[in-house]
Amino acid sequence: MSTTTQPGAVPPASTGPTKGTPVGVAYRSALDALDAPNGAVADLPGELPALQQPEWDEAELAGVVAELSALPPLVFAGECDALTERLAAAATGRAFVLQGGDCAETFADATADSIRKRMRTILQMAVVLTYAASTPVVKIGRLAGQFAKPRSSGTETRDGVTLPAYRGDAVNDFAFTPEARRNDATRLLKAYHHSASTLNLVRAFTTGGEADLRQVHTWNKGFARNAANARYEATARDIERAISFMEACGAYSDELLGRVEFYASHEALLLPYERALTRTDSRTGKLYDVSAHFLWIGERTRQLDAAHVDLLSRVRNPIGVKLGPTTTKDEVLGLVDKLDPQRRPGRLTFITRMGAGKIRDAMPAVVEAVADSGAQVVWTCDPMHGNTITSPSGYKTRRFDDVIDEVRGFFEVHNSLGTIPGGLHVELTGGDVTEVLGGHQEIADADLSTAYESLCDPRLNHQQSLEMAFLVAEMLQERSA
Repeated sequence: MSTTTQPGAVPPASTGPTKGTPVGVAYRSALDALDAPNGAVADLPGELPALQQPEWDEAELAGVVAELSALPPLVFAGECDALTERLAAAATGRAFVLQGGDCAETFADATADSIRKRMRTILQMAVVLTYAASTPVVKIGRLAGQFAKPRSSGTETRDGVTLPAYRGDAVNDFAFTPEARRNDATRLLKAYHHSASTLNLVRAFTTGGEADLRQVHTWNKGFARNAANARYEATARDIERAISFMEACGAYSDELLGRVEFYASHEALLLPYERALTRTDSRTGKLYDVSAHFLWIGERTRQLDAAHVDLLSRVRNPIGVKLGPTTTKDEVLGLVDKLDPQRRPGRLTFITRMGAGKIRDAMPAVVEAVADSGAQVVWTCDPMHGNTITSPSGYKTRRFDDVIDEVRGFFEVHNSLGTIPGGLHVELTGGDVTEVLGGHQEIADADLSTAYESLCDPRLNHQQSLEMAFLVAEMLQERSA
């Protein structure tokens, strides 16, 4: 398959001069001279290595950051504290975390219909997990800020033409032209405003009746009929009967049934954006990154002496760190000491992304090391990133069976060690895309081109997401048996 602007196509190896991913702007760079409106943080340390940063026009970036620093917070410190409490419950097995959404959001897809479908998919998965395992589910979306992605190379070459890599809509555009691929700092402002409108819609859905548990059947509307949806309908009927019984007993109120807690998260990748939205909480005088409730550090940027770890060590948000199969005990213990020195329950989540073939061998040592240290972290499983392959037709994809096998391995490790499997971190969409091989639909390589829409990594479609929820519910049931 030739490499055009087709989503999912894996470009061939560069034949021209390759420029590595730049260290990027210095941690402070153009931000040093800024005042601190609205309590924006102004006292962070001097230069630190800042990996995976685009090469910006410094004057343009300074103007954008100044504007971002004056804009209102996207989330509130009290909401972040509430999420920390929920995650503390997950760390001890009293709740289960479901974190899901797009690999990388796009501005074009920030529509009411798209956001509603993603939210409904997560809500449906959460209902399946809660009902089957009798476990509260902490619902966190990969949304309202997931507009940037790390890249393995700073450039992309097609047909002898080399341009900057697509780093997500917060940085540049997917179209393969010099104009589209220019790193444009004004896109950070667009990311902020799209995040604000997404959060506004999410809050409307979760408090205005859309997420009312008595509407559990309606969450299935708008999705194609399939086996997973039929199974969900049966679960929904059981839930409705249980609710009717509890309402007749006077045990439920409109307040309890009509609202749901739903939190926003993204990878804290673009440091100028995150720093501009780091503010001092007027209640406590503590720093919060108010771009999202939960932020995580990626596998490529979790160096202890680098800028991403330093920034998130200073904010009070609950935070996560991705851990790949090469993670050592010393690295993970260093991250605990740096990011959670006070051992605050719910503060730190480790998100394993090791691959189905490696998790059973690579994970036990780091889990044991953390358990022996006395730290109480949340362990969640990202079964997507360690299982990425290139199909024979040239698409970046994953096998559904590998994704599920990694989750099984995650549970097996925790069961053998007596530790807590705290949650899932999944790339998914509410659409009927064909990006991941297998599942009940038996999506084959020849089917990938039918509806491959992702501009970065392949996502579970709606049916595959529900299939996963039912399978994980069985794992939770087996654990509690």
